Amino acid sequence: MRPAAETSVGAAGVLYIVATPIGNLDDLSPRAEKVLAGVDVVAAEDTRHSGRLLQHLGLRKRLIALHDHNERDRTGALLAELESGRSVALISDAGTPLISDPGYVLVRAARDRGLTVTPIPGPCALVTALSAAGLPTDRFLFVGFLPAKRTGRRSALTELARESATLVFYESPHRILDAVDDMAEVLGESRELVLGRELTKAFETFYAGSVREVQSALAADPHGTKGEFVVMVRGVEPVADAEQAGALDVDRLIRLLLPELPVKKVAKLASELSGRPKNEMYQRALALKQGD
Repeated sequence: MRPAAETSVGAAGVLYIVATPIGNLDDLSPRAEKVLAGVDVVAAEDTRHSGRLLQHLGLRKRLIALHDHNERDRTGALLAELESGRSVALISDAGTPLISDPGYVLVRAARDRGLTVTPIPGPCALVTALSAAGLPTDRFLFVGFLPAKRTGRRSALTELARESATLVFYESPHRILDAVDDMAEVLGESRELVLGRELTKAFETFYAGSVREVQSALAADPHGTKGEFVVMVRGVEPVADAEQAGALDVDRLIRLLLPELPVKKVAKLASELSGRPKNEMYQRALALKQGD
């Protein structure tokens, strides 16, 4: 049986994109539960994890694994299910599918074939965290996960250092300390930072303050490296036109210093004079030196 009032007009089945709880099972919406009860197939990132959710709901469903490593291979089979008239629910381990989770390939292919794709809204870690962070939400940039290695992570942060929108990242517990250390180096210790940990769960915690203050709070908390994190960084204040006209010409300063000093010295002086992060100035100095 398909969910009431959710059936497509044509013979094909419907692909439902179902948001599931990020921690607290009570956050599953009645509509999401009704859809899961009515579909023929559930495509899940981790069938063992999702099997426990279905068991909690008292549902027995045919589960098909759909994750980063097999999505392209499994998409054809799921499209065949839909085209034969069976309905499919796509769920991730937690939250809204496709938000740093698998599903894009399947949804794109379903759209390309003219199949009905229906979102069932609900929990999403980044929106949940932003709503309680106390940072500007009129503009935000979701970046997903930063690169795992230090060089790549610092390079990514350098590219985002002058972004005025609130920056939002996901981060794993075993990389959170390194990520915050890199933010201190690249974005500056005074930049405002908020971390949301274990959202909606028993040990939900927010760490807020300057990057330096959050570093200290994490180090002091014995649970500070446990659970999944949403990392939110305040963007830089837009510079007014009048200020911009009188602002320091950083590139000109770097070009003047490069013939006289090593790149590291140039970056240090440029950072002190401009107020910009030292790592950003170092990357800029390297680029200008290589371009000359």
